[in-house]
Amino acid sequence: MPKERFEDALDKLEKIVSRLEEGDISLEESLKLFEEGIKWSRFCSQKLEEAEKKVEILLKDREGNRKTEPFEPINSSQISQESSKRDPSEKAEEPSEDG
Repeated sequence: MPKERFEDALDKLEKIVSRLEEGDISLEESLKLFEEGIKWSRFCSQKLEEAEKKVEILLKDREGNRKTEPFEPINSSQISQESSKRDPSEKAEEPSEDG
């Protein structure tokens, strides 16, 4: 599983679940698939936890306090507009090394 992408792992997990739900496999094969599914499930959970920690780091202010902002999906034209509004002298905040 090293270097596996989250999306690929999730796809494999979904296929395993589908096979198990079909119910036309032996008990031994079901247990084998279940074990493999648990491994992929743990892998996906770990990747999601890592992503959550990265998001938390990105949302901390200069004092290290977490600031929350509502998630509002934006389209690519809004991204272009936002970047053109920025002051070119502003620098993006660098993440601290201590997390």
